[in-house]
Amino acid sequence: MILSFRNTAVVLASLLAAASASPALAQDLAVRAGTIHTMAGEPIENGVIIIRDGKIAAVGPAASTQVPNGFRVVSAAVVTPGLVDARGTLGLTGITNQDQDQDQLDRSGAIQPELRAIDAYNPNDKLVEYVRGFGTTTVHTGHAPGALIPGQTCIVKTRGNTVEVAMVQETTMIAAVLGDGGRRQGGSPGTRAKMVSMLRSELIKAQEYQRKADVEDQSKRPGRDLKMEALGRVLKKEIPLLITADKAQDIASALRIAEEFEINIVLDSASEAYLMIEEIKAAGIPVIAHPPMQRAGGEKANASFETASKLREAGIPVALQTSFEGYVPKVRVILFEGAIAAANGNSFEEALAMITRDAAQILGIADRVGTIEVGKDGDLALFDGDPFEYTTHCIGTVIEGEVVSEGSN
Repeated sequence: MILSFRNTAVVLASLLAAASASPALAQDLAVRAGTIHTMAGEPIENGVIIIRDGKIAAVGPAASTQVPNGFRVVSAAVVTPGLVDARGTLGLTGITNQDQDQDQLDRSGAIQPELRAIDAYNPNDKLVEYVRGFGTTTVHTGHAPGALIPGQTCIVKTRGNTVEVAMVQETTMIAAVLGDGGRRQGGSPGTRAKMVSMLRSELIKAQEYQRKADVEDQSKRPGRDLKMEALGRVLKKEIPLLITADKAQDIASALRIAEEFEINIVLDSASEAYLMIEEIKAAGIPVIAHPPMQRAGGEKANASFETASKLREAGIPVALQTSFEGYVPKVRVILFEGAIAAANGNSFEEALAMITRDAAQILGIADRVGTIEVGKDGDLALFDGDPFEYTTHCIGTVIEGEVVSEGSN
């Protein structure tokens, strides 16, 4: 049963009250919902979620889940886990589209794995507030495709005035690009063979650096090299290499690199992944698929609305992303991408999973976000109807029990 909104003003007023409360009180929250999509089991009709000290303390039917005295109560027709954007450039890509807020790519070098996303992330950019208003609570963000190794990625919550407050993971992956995005105009690499050769060379250098750095005699260790240290973490399987590859031939190159160096990789975008399903599945590699609504052209000309569904049907772990494209506003809304996926080969639950539970699992943060379960972060998206219907509004976003967005988006 979906709750009817007899008095929307009262509901929004309660959200505003929660948002203006002190942080300690804001973390003790009760949410009533006509339908709760926990993503950890069957939906709960006429349910209640209790958040205490920022964590989910209880979730269940209203008849058996008591709201503690003194807790603030908000209501919504439908509640889902806070949405998880599995790959984007939010916070590095700014809302004004001017030089001062476009930090997603440094073109001074082809290989810069030492560039940290946390040093460029701006939690106060208006685009962060904008996507938060559509239920996005967690974002895997960082350097954009546009160089062979453009830099690092991180995971943040869409709240806070500093990156330290927003931080979930300081360094999540090292981004790499095979294909047109990795080319340097008038420079090197200029061809696919050169891209792979340069990437292999850097990984071999990092292997040698790590071998020397691990010797017991400190006097024989090399001087610190931030580039080699970053790639060394990939070689040690501490973090994956996130490889953007759209054409099937580039996906094949990515798989060869993973096998040669015995490293963990995650495929990014992968517009022609449906041509490589058997190979990707055999390699056990997850895919952060391209946004269904991305512009189809160039290397993405063969992109399909059904890429994600075909991968999912094959048993390949897949999530959706907002990605990056070089036109205004450059940042998408993951809710809308999920809606398109739901209309193209995925059920409602399957599409929602790709922007909540499955995204969290691929990113390695499923112990905190992605589902509504006891002990996890109190991150929720509140809607006045089916989240994937274009007439529905996101009326509230909750992060760790704090109402961080309210209204009707």
